Amino acid sequence: MTPSDADVKYMSLALELAEKGRGKVEPNPMVGAVVVKNGLVVGKGYHQAFGGPHAEVFALSEGKEACAGATLYVSMEPCAHYGKTAPCVDAIIKAGIKGVVIAIIDPNPITSGKGMRMLRDAGIDVKLGVMEPQAAKLNAPFLKLMQKGFPYVIVKWAMSLDGKIATHTGDSRWISSEESREYVHKIRGQVDGIMVGINTVQRDDPLLTCRIKGGRNPRRIIIDSNAVIPLNSRLINTIQESELFVAVGSNAPQERIEKLKQRGCKIISAGDVNGLVDMKILFQQLGKMNLTNVLVEGGSRVITSIIEERLADKIMVFIAPIIVGGEGALSSVMGAGITHICESIKLTDITTKRFANDLVIEGTL
Repeated sequence: MTPSDADVKYMSLALELAEKGRGKVEPNPMVGAVVVKNGLVVGKGYHQAFGGPHAEVFALSEGKEACAGATLYVSMEPCAHYGKTAPCVDAIIKAGIKGVVIAIIDPNPITSGKGMRMLRDAGIDVKLGVMEPQAAKLNAPFLKLMQKGFPYVIVKWAMSLDGKIATHTGDSRWISSEESREYVHKIRGQVDGIMVGINTVQRDDPLLTCRIKGGRNPRRIIIDSNAVIPLNSRLINTIQESELFVAVGSNAPQERIEKLKQRGCKIISAGDVNGLVDMKILFQQLGKMNLTNVLVEGGSRVITSIIEERLADKIMVFIAPIIVGGEGALSSVMGAGITHICESIKLTDITTKRFANDLVIEGTL
């Protein structure tokens, strides 16, 4: 069934509202809601913070008595279970809404389909699937976590025109522009976790925090097979600002692990693949911890492992107009590589941005 122009118009508004919750509602989905009566918007709202009221509650509260006989547009199926808040379905029925238009079904098995059944049982007309692709794209991380138990993985790197992420000496500061780095900090403030390998920690001593005013700090995840992260690193010294997870292999010394625990680090034992942390097991464990999305910022070994094991969902590449050269200079993805170009991993849903002189290419796998 082709949606009407009105359905698209009001669902588009619901999706715009939902986007405002990005980086604030995880591990919940971003949801927007709009109440329409006689062609006029009488109430609107969005899920603003994890643990707070849902989008429907804000929209119904704004609409008040006008909600009776109105139509509710919502970007995801209203919840039908008690969690941190009461079921939205109960509030919708109580408000006297006559019709509910939904973009996508809630993938959470606790409520999936139940909300629609309860609305229909109450005599409310329910329409599903309006702007479904757009709604699924908006909440791709939530859908993946619910359906597969893994976080949505964004792999990011900055490189020169000739594909180098560092010089032959290991220097990589700064390939991208200040404007590009500011954009990265914005992304950091929207994700649940940020991941780098131990080589990056030892070389750069990074903070891995969000330096945009008002932005939240992601949980910091270090791939450190042998638990050698320096105890005086800035990551450990700022543990009160953001949790620090250290993913270790089976052969990591127990004495070293205990020292890290004493400093406040949380240890994730992720097993081994050829002496390195098993990335699939690691992401599986991060999913169990309800991390919705993880930004991977390097280095080359970590990026290569994630790409080769097909664990990435999105790629974000910053290309600076510089040439580095050097046979020993690192590229972002190493490993054995492919034999034929036709075997290459291809991106879809491509977007491009410009920051100063940098070109940013983003795409999904």
